[in-house]
Amino acid sequence: MLAQLAQKEEKNFPPLDPEVLSVFVPPFISKEAIQATNINSSNFNKTKRRSFRKKKERPKLENLKNPNGEQKASDTEDISVPKDIDLIGLPQLCFPGGLYITSESKENHIHFLVFTDVCGNRTYGVVAQYYQPIQIITCILTEQRIVFFSSDWALLTLIAECFMLYLHPIQWQHTFVPILSRQMLDFIMAPTSFLMGCHIDHFEEVSQEAEDLILINIDNGDIKHSKSSVDEAVIPDVPSQAAETFIKRVESLQLHYDLELCHLSSSTDFIELQMRRRAWQQKLNTKVQQITLQLIVNIFREVKDHLNYEHRVFNSEEFLKTRAHGDQPFYKKVLETHIFHSFLKARLNRRMDAFARLELSTQSEEDRLNSMLDSPRRQTVVKMASKRFNPQYMISKRMVISMPNLQDIRSHDSPARTSSLRRSETERAVKLSSKSISTFKIPEIHFPLMSQCVHTYYTDFINHLTRAINILQHDNSALLARYFYLRGLIGLMQGKLLDALSDFQNLYKTDIRIFPTDLVRKMVENMPPSERSLADRRPELKRLISQVMEKQREVIKVDDHVKNFKLPKTHMQLDDFVKRIQESGIIKDIDTIHRLFDALTVGHQKQIDPETFKDFYNYWKETEAEAQEVNLPHSVLEHLDTNECVYKLSCSVKTNFGVGKIAMTQKRLFLLTEGRPGYVEITTFRNIEDVKSTTVAFLLLRIPTLRIKSVSKKEVFEANLKTECDLWHLMVKEMWAGKKMADDHKDPQYIQQALTNVLLMDAVVGALQSSKTIYAASKLSYFDKMKNEVPMMVPKTTSETLKHKINPSVGETFPQAVDVLLYTPGHLDAGDRIEDARPKLWCALSEGKVIVFDASTWTIQQHCFKVGSSKLTCMVMVEQSQVWIGSQDTIIYIINTHSMSCNKQLNDHRSHVMDIIAENRNSVSSEAYSCSLDGTVIAWNISTLKVNRRFQLPCKTLISIKLHDNRLWCCTGSCILVATTNGSPQKEMKIEENLKDVCSYFLCFQLFPEMWIGGRGLSQGKTRGKIYVIDAEKKTVEKELVGHADTSLLQLIGRCREALIGGAAAEDKGYATYPTEKPGLQRESLKIEEL
Repeated sequence: MLAQLAQKEEKNFPPLDPEVLSVFVPPFISKEAIQATNINSSNFNKTKRRSFRKKKERPKLENLKNPNGEQKASDTEDISVPKDIDLIGLPQLCFPGGLYITSESKENHIHFLVFTDVCGNRTYGVVAQYYQPIQIITCILTEQRIVFFSSDWALLTLIAECFMLYLHPIQWQHTFVPILSRQMLDFIMAPTSFLMGCHIDHFEEVSQEAEDLILINIDNGDIKHSKSSVDEAVIPDVPSQAAETFIKRVESLQLHYDLELCHLSSSTDFIELQMRRRAWQQKLNTKVQQITLQLIVNIFREVKDHLNYEHRVFNSEEFLKTRAHGDQPFYKKVLETHIFHSFLKARLNRRMDAFARLELSTQSEEDRLNSMLDSPRRQTVVKMASKRFNPQYMISKRMVISMPNLQDIRSHDSPARTSSLRRSETERAVKLSSKSISTFKIPEIHFPLMSQCVHTYYTDFINHLTRAINILQHDNSALLARYFYLRGLIGLMQGKLLDALSDFQNLYKTDIRIFPTDLVRKMVENMPPSERSLADRRPELKRLISQVMEKQREVIKVDDHVKNFKLPKTHMQLDDFVKRIQESGIIKDIDTIHRLFDALTVGHQKQIDPETFKDFYNYWKETEAEAQEVNLPHSVLEHLDTNECVYKLSCSVKTNFGVGKIAMTQKRLFLLTEGRPGYVEITTFRNIEDVKSTTVAFLLLRIPTLRIKSVSKKEVFEANLKTECDLWHLMVKEMWAGKKMADDHKDPQYIQQALTNVLLMDAVVGALQSSKTIYAASKLSYFDKMKNEVPMMVPKTTSETLKHKINPSVGETFPQAVDVLLYTPGHLDAGDRIEDARPKLWCALSEGKVIVFDASTWTIQQHCFKVGSSKLTCMVMVEQSQVWIGSQDTIIYIINTHSMSCNKQLNDHRSHVMDIIAENRNSVSSEAYSCSLDGTVIAWNISTLKVNRRFQLPCKTLISIKLHDNRLWCCTGSCILVATTNGSPQKEMKIEENLKDVCSYFLCFQLFPEMWIGGRGLSQGKTRGKIYVIDAEKKTVEKELVGHADTSLLQLIGRCREALIGGAAAEDKGYATYPTEKPGLQRESLKIEEL
């Protein structure tokens, strides 16, 4: 069913009536445009975009009138059609032999038309005919009324279920009846979407009686329409690039087992031959699932770029504009379906399903980097160079309906990446499927089914399960969870509710994915008061009941409605404006939106009317779209870095370096010279020394001129920018200040924020068109004002030691506090084995959110996923495949590092879980220790998840623990307590009384060759978050670092020779890295004595 089957059946189909829907005009270019193209084949265009589509039905002229009775111009521009060309008669000439549906695949062809008027003037036309097969997956995704037919009843359910599996994780939302009996044939008259199956004997009856059905003959591969109404909707094709990749991979499948046998050694063992064939079938099934999943990912990969997670908005209009012209009919139909709406809900809920995992694993490095930096979408030099020779781009550029693609289609690199991924994923699945299959034999049922016999059967069943659980190895948690599930169900059937609840509690700890939440909740609600009282007396059952009932309340509160973005129709105050801008996807940062509001309301009341918002929004989107058309010549591209993007291009101006256009990237300014396209470096933002806006005398005029002085050049650059001068002066100064801030703070996000400010300035000037536009744009000059008014000073020691700074909450509406950091080592060059991986940095944000970074490139590897809803306090990797995360809700969440999902939980603590450490013996983690705020420490068996020991330390609060030299080092806030692994105190280290005004509190610590302690201390007269590097032998401070402006908890993580310092610092919005090998400064401001 994956490929077009060869066997076809000839039938006569009635002719159809064609109709003209669109007229496309060749891109005639004026001489002026040709001259401009010599500089740049695709420039920023300030003129109105022309619509190339002629609407099927145009409104009558009498309906297009203003309230005062005047004639109103149509919003859609007319396309000039040659005089005397009859559009009604044109279809008959396009299809001289008639338009038919055919079951045979034919080659595409063209023919020519010549129109001659009464004066002998000729007009020429070209007609292209295409034959497109109807695709089953398209019919399912567009929610057609589908009926499968076969002479084999078994095939009906099998094939129908196969297509449901191919859509995974997308789910069919409508009626699904794989087998219909003869008495049930009237079901196909249902007006809604459905997928049903009938015997082939009923084919003619169904095709004649029902309308608008997709009839699929499984036996011979035929796909037909039933009799159709006049306005039959055309079923569009799957997007071309996704379909092409899909077909190539299907063609590469080995579908014949006999050919597979050629590569295997001969065997006469019947059992071995059966095992070989079964292994081949499993391998083929896995490949098919991977191929179809890749098809779904390629179709919907870029949906996420048009989602607003905070307000649950999908901008469908902008998404459609980014699709290729030939793919738009498909997306227009799919976007209206229940299937797609359900898919959107899953994306907005950040569900980590098969789609999300494959999409993330096939993401390019450039896209990973872009996800780290909240910058406007522009094409890089690499994409620009590849697009110059891409014929698909040239076609879409000429045939585009409105704006061109805002996001490039990754056709040039997708096949290579996904091909390697398919191979590795397939091999992985084959390895998993080759594991031994466990079989559990249920007891035999004895008749008659009397009460006593049933009771005996349940007892035997539970005894069988108990024996299986006792002999099962604890590392096989998946099978253990299934046993708990079965025993809980049988206990429930017996009426032993407490035993059943206990089994479900074990299931909850072992594999939460298959935990029957609704069943347990109903069981608790119907539990007799006496048994409920007994359950509440058992802490683990009471906790389970609380979690299940609380989860139900959360489900009721959740609003999973998906909204479509629409331009506002009423005046907006500040709060409403913030929401609208965030929904539009332009920017999310609250402070920046506040500055934009001030800019757009200069000289007016503090409210924004719908027309101003519309003008600003359209100008921003048009500029974004025009930037995608920038196509620099190769002689210019070779001077730029691969990740550079052109964000702004001036009009043609006269400069002392020649005549041309000034181009701005995130790193530099350069001149595109006229005539023969050339590159002249103006300056990089790092090397700017001064920027001035002045005037130059020319005859009786004073021409506004921009002057830029660079450190690396003696000659000052001058450009007669005229009306653009003031805007460019603002923009260059903002970029200069942003670059300086980025260098000082080692934070690339500053330059991205400066870019956003610059483009907002441009959009404000373009939208307002008033005398105060420059003053309004200056409201967005954030970094330039910060540099001149309140320079952000970085302490010298911190500046010298700071290596890099990253913002984990990029793209979030509000800055997120960094609560915990975890570094997990790996191999920098990832291989084919599951165990191989890049080093990762796990970052816990507020409300249980976790983001995972690639620690070798500092790009996002795993987007935000949630574990609980409380603040996370600690993380540790106890095994290669497990990360344990502690939370203030007293639960330890166990994360599978391959699926990035939480399937197990530990809930033996009674207070906030504060820290977790793993004991390594022979490079293998054997025991883990967790501590809670009340001073409780629990030692865990990692393989069985059972409690080995539990003890209470003599302290009121316990913040963190470390294991060194077989001793537990415990931070209590006021001291460092050293104890044995059984909980016996040995010694403690305290702050001297006379130094408590310098360091008032210990928050955390890390044992390097020195001891790094995070705490609160005084800096420049203020209480700040500090890091103290302590010499363990001398007990003196070697170095003092100001980590963050916030005084909350600091996290210290060792990474080779670097330390990652993260804190709950909403002001700083991130964490920093410091090299640990740098010589320290001798400072005696703090001493720690041993008692």
